[in-house]
Amino acid sequence: MQNLARSSSLPPPPSAPAPSTPTSSTPAPFYAPHQKIYPKAARGRFRRIKSALMVGLLALFMLLPWLRWDRGAGLPNQAILFDLDSQRFYLFALELWPQHIYYLTGAMILAAVGLFLATALAGRVWCGYTCPQTVWTDLYVKVEEWIEGDRGARIRLDKGPRNAGWLAKKTAKHAVWLLIALATGASALFYFVDAPGYVADLLRFQPGPVATGWILFMTACTYAMAGFMREQMCVYVCPWPRIQAALLDDESLTVTYQDWRGDGRAPLRKEQSWAERSAEGLGDCIDCKACVQVCPTGIDIRDGLQMDCISCGLCIDACDDVMGRIGRPGGLIRYDTQSAQEAKAVARKPAPYRLVRPRTIIYSLVMLVVGGMMTLGVLLEPTVDVSVLRDRAPLYVTLSDGAIQNSYTVKISNMTRAPQGYRLTVSGPRGATVTAAGGNADGAAPVLGAEPDTVQTHRVHVRAPSGAAVAGSTPLTLTLTRLSDGVVHQAETVFLAP
Repeated sequence: MQNLARSSSLPPPPSAPAPSTPTSSTPAPFYAPHQKIYPKAARGRFRRIKSALMVGLLALFMLLPWLRWDRGAGLPNQAILFDLDSQRFYLFALELWPQHIYYLTGAMILAAVGLFLATALAGRVWCGYTCPQTVWTDLYVKVEEWIEGDRGARIRLDKGPRNAGWLAKKTAKHAVWLLIALATGASALFYFVDAPGYVADLLRFQPGPVATGWILFMTACTYAMAGFMREQMCVYVCPWPRIQAALLDDESLTVTYQDWRGDGRAPLRKEQSWAERSAEGLGDCIDCKACVQVCPTGIDIRDGLQMDCISCGLCIDACDDVMGRIGRPGGLIRYDTQSAQEAKAVARKPAPYRLVRPRTIIYSLVMLVVGGMMTLGVLLEPTVDVSVLRDRAPLYVTLSDGAIQNSYTVKISNMTRAPQGYRLTVSGPRGATVTAAGGNADGAAPVLGAEPDTVQTHRVHVRAPSGAAVAGSTPLTLTLTRLSDGVVHQAETVFLAP
């Protein structure tokens, strides 16, 4: 047999024609065609967790705009409202103005570092359980299973004839998908407008072109991404799979196939005992591919940790179900760490899972510091904001008596629910005085008013007397003292002179 094997590898004799390589004038495609994935329904603890989170998150998204929060007369009573017209963000008792943009920065930092921490602890659990793309895709797949059947039925339907039954099922499925997408688009809009008021406008057929366009845009995005793109959003569009590798270490929990226990893979023959199977060098994996069939991204977890894996755990449910039916212990696929798998492969007891590690400590500290700063900022947030803008044309004016005058625009953001008055004084150039446009009594500091919950604009003039030693640019401080309680607010600028 060895000689035969060697002789079969020799080149053909000269008399035999050399085999020709087929050629084609058509080049191979640069991109492989997309293969539609038909995920099979899974049953188990991780499927129950995903379903509970899906229902809870969808309900939260749909119902939050309808929560009410009493802020007083003349103010919106929607608990969460991003009011772009009045440039206010209302989050229950918190009211954010445009100058509070740093809270948005802090929230983005918290979200990013929180995602880093979750990945370091348990891989892509965010992607597998709470990402909006995952939640809405899960819902769409549930609708598909309800109307068209499980995996096998859906495959047969797509490969079968385009008859009345096919048309009825496809029409029903897409109709429900569109209704879900429309509800999603409307709910997304309700975070930016008063929800009951807009529904009333809809019933009067007066929705407005901007609001209608927003709903249609969100409807189209939901329908396309959850109904058709699905795993392509996770694999090709989302950048997170390419970032997660830098955040994982040997102590991160990931969905892991225990190859030391499962390989070699082979179907379980009828009447084959596990002792016989072990003697043949075969493992617990019977190559049923149940783990592949339930995977929403279509990967084979037995090939190792992959970028496409979203750590949803459905393959664990499928494999545990198979192991239970063939009388083998579960956990052939499980959440585990790389270090634990390496220890088990050599029959060594793995070390306990380490939750506290250098990277988890760093991420937690960053979140604690940023969250603490934001909380402190909310607790100590002033009820007024003052900004000063100096006129640039002209830079200064020389009056008839030789005095130098600079003009400024003062904006007072009154964040209280009552009108306020502020007495304005200045310090900087020696002997400088300030007047407000519209006049004020000679020698008296002007009082600038501010209506409740508005930005009030005032024009003021600062004069340095003739003969005052004023440099080309002198620091100037405008001090506003609130008449109601004596709280002082200051703004810095400069006074220009020849």
